[in-house]
Amino acid sequence: MAFGLRQALSLSHEGEVMPVPLLRRLCLLLASFSLILAPTPAGAMNVSPMVLELTTRGAATTGRIQLSNVLKQNLPYEVRMYRVDVTADGKTVETPADGDFIVYPPQGVVKPEERQMIRLQWVGGEIAASQGYYASINQVPVPLDPAKADKTKASVEVQLVYHIKVLVTVAPPGAEPKIKVVSARPTSIAPRDPATGSATAASKVPGVAVTVANSGARYAMLAGVNWTIEGTGTDGKPLKLVLPKSRMGELLGAGYVPALKGERTFEIPTGAGFADKPIRVRFSD
Repeated sequence: MAFGLRQALSLSHEGEVMPVPLLRRLCLLLASFSLILAPTPAGAMNVSPMVLELTTRGAATTGRIQLSNVLKQNLPYEVRMYRVDVTADGKTVETPADGDFIVYPPQGVVKPEERQMIRLQWVGGEIAASQGYYASINQVPVPLDPAKADKTKASVEVQLVYHIKVLVTVAPPGAEPKIKVVSARPTSIAPRDPATGSATAASKVPGVAVTVANSGARYAMLAGVNWTIEGTGTDGKPLKLVLPKSRMGELLGAGYVPALKGERTFEIPTGAGFADKPIRVRFSD
């Protein structure tokens, strides 16, 4: 899934900020330890796109999400909007924000094998910096038909309902991220379960804890670029590791860094141990 970013930056732990060529391909992977987007369950409903970028002014204040019903029965749904704030350790805090958008239709029923276009319009006014939201599209449970129940037998009926979260970003026109590395230090990291994103009970592995700050007016996504980490190994020799962008989504999720004083710390398993000496981190396309 391609994701646009206005500017890529080369970073170092000394705080240098060095622009590198414009980057338009940042892969937004739906990982449980970063911004979490619920996967589309098979045999339920499909939503497209999973990421929607809006601006506070102009034509891009409005966007559309397509909801497809792949069930064999009617799909009643409703849409709720939530503001998403991300803490430095990557946890998300959701706050109801229906008043920031006009959603049409906010609820409805989609017939089997049909589609519904849902329109989102930003009405939150001007904001100083970009902000992330979830458009939560929820299947509405329907009452079970009592006429079909066999009252002569003990039985349990289970009804599954689904919801999908679309990441909606809103930014002032022309806003750009401004990222710098605050610190980079060696650490030990517990491996994570790829399915859940939770730390496993396995032995810890060598890694680097990288803290980055974003003073720009637009969010940044640090997945989808190559990371180069340079320093001194535990054997006293120079150590340089290049982690390809094909792996960074697995390690970071989206690598989302909020705008305007947003700060994140990412723990990157490196396999090889770094000594407690200066470590330099750079990005490249």
